[in-house]
Amino acid sequence: MKGVNSAAIQAEQLKLDGNLCFMKNRFGAAIDAYTEAITLCPNVAIYWTNRALCHRKRNDWTRVEEDCRKAVQLDHNSVKGHYMLGLALMQRKKYAEGIKALERSLDLGRGANPHSYMVEEVWQELARAKYQEWEHDSTQRSWDLQNLKESCEIALVEKYSLDVTQVEGFTDEITDSASQQLQALNSVFSKASEPDTPKEIPDYLCCRITLDIFRDPVIAPSGFTYERAVILDHLNKVGMFDPITRQPLRPSQLVQNLAVKEAVQAFLETHGWAYRMD
Repeated sequence: MKGVNSAAIQAEQLKLDGNLCFMKNRFGAAIDAYTEAITLCPNVAIYWTNRALCHRKRNDWTRVEEDCRKAVQLDHNSVKGHYMLGLALMQRKKYAEGIKALERSLDLGRGANPHSYMVEEVWQELARAKYQEWEHDSTQRSWDLQNLKESCEIALVEKYSLDVTQVEGFTDEITDSASQQLQALNSVFSKASEPDTPKEIPDYLCCRITLDIFRDPVIAPSGFTYERAVILDHLNKVGMFDPITRQPLRPSQLVQNLAVKEAVQAFLETHGWAYRMD
């Protein structure tokens, strides 16, 4: 037991040494210190996430992924472990798995400390990841739709040419029919591309203060819905009152608006462009 305690104490000192090197941007030395700490105490998740952070600074995403996978294996509730794992996976274009890790990090962060800087940072990266996934998928969808549309147009033109040569005296009727079919075809493909076409986000999905789409909506006794972080910042810095009705308002009176939150999620699932962070 004495040897175990001695190893733990030594590992903690190595972690502190690593932290000091990290703050001085001496990432190689920090990695060495954390690696020694891991050798002494391999089951401490924070040593792995600290080393992963150094690898992140060096853009060594393969090692970031390796260390973070080990960290979340040791500590399923590691916010930083899931967060950096998500970043590493996104760098390697593993969109679905990366988004899943970032979502897990966001859920854990909101549960531990919903007002921490970490929650905002994770949300920003998650939104960026979701937008990248949409951009990748929508480009492929657009390409597929364009190819299919061109094939359909060619088929209609060939049918028109065949009909004209086979039927005499009805050229005008055949031309009108072909024109109507082409218009219908354009209408169908235009409709199919609508979800990937950016437009104005509905007002009821946006915060009345920031006008941005909701992330974590809460409803006040007045019936108005606000972004949680924004309304809490208002109450803390401006005053304890509803910014629209001016009625007295305290943080404890705010309730999560699950209906709006679900509506936002449903909208984002089919309109990934709305994740774009300007």
